[in-house]
Amino acid sequence: MTTLHAVFHQPPSVPHPRVRALGIHDLRVALARGVEDFLAMPTHVVFAIAIYPIAGIVIATLTFEESLIPLLFPLASGFALVGPFAAIGLYEMSRRREQGLVSTWSNAYEPLRARSAGSIFAVGFLLMTIFLAWLVAAMGLYWALYDNASHASVPAFLEEVVTTGRGWTLILLGNLVGFAFSLVALAVSVVSIPLLVDRDIDALAAIETSMAVVRENPGPMLLWGFIVAGLLLVGMLPLFVGLAVVLPVLGHATWHLYRRAVAPP
Repeated sequence: MTTLHAVFHQPPSVPHPRVRALGIHDLRVALARGVEDFLAMPTHVVFAIAIYPIAGIVIATLTFEESLIPLLFPLASGFALVGPFAAIGLYEMSRRREQGLVSTWSNAYEPLRARSAGSIFAVGFLLMTIFLAWLVAAMGLYWALYDNASHASVPAFLEEVVTTGRGWTLILLGNLVGFAFSLVALAVSVVSIPLLVDRDIDALAAIETSMAVVRENPGPMLLWGFIVAGLLLVGMLPLFVGLAVVLPVLGHATWHLYRRAVAPP
């Protein structure tokens, strides 16, 4: 209990970071600087994110198991929910480049050895819980509409979904439920993990700051969520290979969005 209390609570004397107002210009600048970081550190980034396209391919392969076919879309789309935790190394690389420090593979994950590591893992665990809840909800929706029906292949499942009434019901309700989970994940993580990488702060304060950014900037943050979803979709289309570019750009861009959204201490 003592450890959990230390992770989620800071002394009352420590003020929460102050959030700033954001506009569309800030999103453009964050994306542009994310691209700059990616171009400046391509070799390190390729190593840092190599696991993500591989994980995507593994997920897609697993769904060819008959019982897992209905989870094809939830797994692929839900992959983005844990992305902010997976991008820790990218945040650190952007932070080091910003300060003129050398960035190498060996120091990209230094935040996981820092004092705030426990808080970072706590937020990561929360994101994984949201991801698993999304999978449970998606499978529950499928069972409610299809009972125990099975599909011989992915093409057969897709044909059933796009050519029947209940298939379109699944699409509509599934996207609505997925959107709700995505909003929760966005509010929890849009700046919380970059904040933990940057400062010695507890998990609860970081999450509250992230939620404050979304609360104070609902329009820009919703647009940011759509930008992230759109770019991830583009990256997934060519057998997930495009994620090798999309993920590092988004990771670096998220760091710069955090810099613009949260005032310096």
